[in-house]
Amino acid sequence: MKPILKIKIAVDAAMSVFMLLLMAYGLVGEAAHEWIGMGMFALFVAHHILNRKWLLAVGKGKYTPIRVLQTALVGIIFLSMFGSMISGVVLSRYVFAFFPKHGGYELAQQVHILCAYWGFICMSLHLGFHWSMMLAMARKHLQPSSMRTWSLRLIGWLWAVYGAFAFRRRGVSLYLLLRSHFVFYDYTEPVLIFLIDYLSVMVMFVLIGYYFASD
Repeated sequence: MKPILKIKIAVDAAMSVFMLLLMAYGLVGEAAHEWIGMGMFALFVAHHILNRKWLLAVGKGKYTPIRVLQTALVGIIFLSMFGSMISGVVLSRYVFAFFPKHGGYELAQQVHILCAYWGFICMSLHLGFHWSMMLAMARKHLQPSSMRTWSLRLIGWLWAVYGAFAFRRRGVSLYLLLRSHFVFYDYTEPVLIFLIDYLSVMVMFVLIGYYFASD
């Protein structure tokens, strides 16, 4: 595996971890959330620098339906990240505490929730669109095994089913549609349980993206 590819995988893996931790805002603490958000933004910039060839090719070639969808997803992710950062600066009490206080707190809070949850879903779908490449790399280092293949598929589907349950239990749709202006947390719940639920939701959308791109 080429060094640049290893770096790309490491950056994408770190972004996935940071994204999950950002969703646990109420459980990791406000100061940690802000610093993790700064790290996420740095990884986001690094991701686009590493994949600049794709960006330079956006205006070239033929656009198939799947390419249109992929490009639209990237656009939504970019807007979500931009909206999260701007609203995050407005809401900041630690990293950007030196900025003068001003109005717009309530609007910034709504924008932050909306961008965070749509970004989470779209990044998961985006990862799913590229999951076939990850599988292809894994196959190069593994001996063919139909039993392993079907076992992993079963695990993936069962995990996605639990992800659908977690999606409903956590009320993710409420935040996607902004039907709630506040994210509710059970502060007696272990952070690990929360992260497992959101990881399961991510797995569900990764599988949706993967199978959609495979058709």
